[in-house]
Amino acid sequence: MHRQALAALAAIRPAIARLDRSRGASERSADIAAAWGGVETALRALLGGSPVGGQQLIREARQRQLLTFDQANALAEFNAVRERAMDAAYQPSDTDINAARDGFVKFESSLSRAEPADSPVQGEAMSTKGLRVTPLGTPRPVALPPEHQPWGIVVMAVVVIAGVALALLAWLRARPDTSLDRGVAEWQAGKRDAATSEFERLARENPKNAMAHVYLARLAREGGNPTLAREHATLAVQAEPGNGTALREMGATLLATRDFELARRFYVRALEAQPDDRAAQGYLGCTLLMLGRTDEGTRWLNRAGPGTWSACVPPAPSDQSPRPR
Repeated sequence: MHRQALAALAAIRPAIARLDRSRGASERSADIAAAWGGVETALRALLGGSPVGGQQLIREARQRQLLTFDQANALAEFNAVRERAMDAAYQPSDTDINAARDGFVKFESSLSRAEPADSPVQGEAMSTKGLRVTPLGTPRPVALPPEHQPWGIVVMAVVVIAGVALALLAWLRARPDTSLDRGVAEWQAGKRDAATSEFERLARENPKNAMAHVYLARLAREGGNPTLAREHATLAVQAEPGNGTALREMGATLLATRDFELARRFYVRALEAQPDDRAAQGYLGCTLLMLGRTDEGTRWLNRAGPGTWSACVPPAPSDQSPRPR
């Protein structure tokens, strides 16, 4: 669990590093939101899963004594910064940036110190170089190789093994992902439980499978679980930051929770990755309408043409945001 949590924090380290007063307010807000998403993923990994988020998630981790009082306070400050940054008009200050960094550093350092004892560390583990541990735990010297080795045979063997490995890798990359296709087919057929099981299995086998997380986010969003939807959408973007479909799904998740400004930013990033994505074009138009930017929104809707996004109308107090696909 600690390693999964550390991996989640490692994925957001670039966003923390980018936090700087010289960057635009919208970019800082987007990095703060992405970084907090990774922190929540790490906390859920420590807890073995949790449906809550934000302050409730910090409180649950504190109650289980997974956080010290100081760490919990630092993360609470980070969460408060993230909540303020959700306002499109807010401009994160130097104090906000320092609070986000402080929360990240204190959380990550505590996890690093708590790693299992069998993980590789410098020190005594390095002093046994050249020794083999017997079943009784007593090191004994490893015999040195003879001075004259048939290097030609060794080199040939290495070349053959490398060739076989490269051919296998190429084959694995070229073959169709039948498991993903099967999950998509089940989802399209309305078999939501079967599709969810298929995508969850894919995500367990390969946490970096962005598309598995994309469909899990979509299923959670359609099932009315925005917290889980955002978690999987964040994992999808972290796995493949340039994946247009993952970026579009994050936009859809944010749009469904009426976080219009942040949704707009992710739809823009999705179109930078896939300029011809009509769904991203259409729902960017919807998002702009919700933000009151009617002329821009209408242009994007016209560019996308007819689709499920066509039901968008300018927002009114009683309106509900469209349900993106």
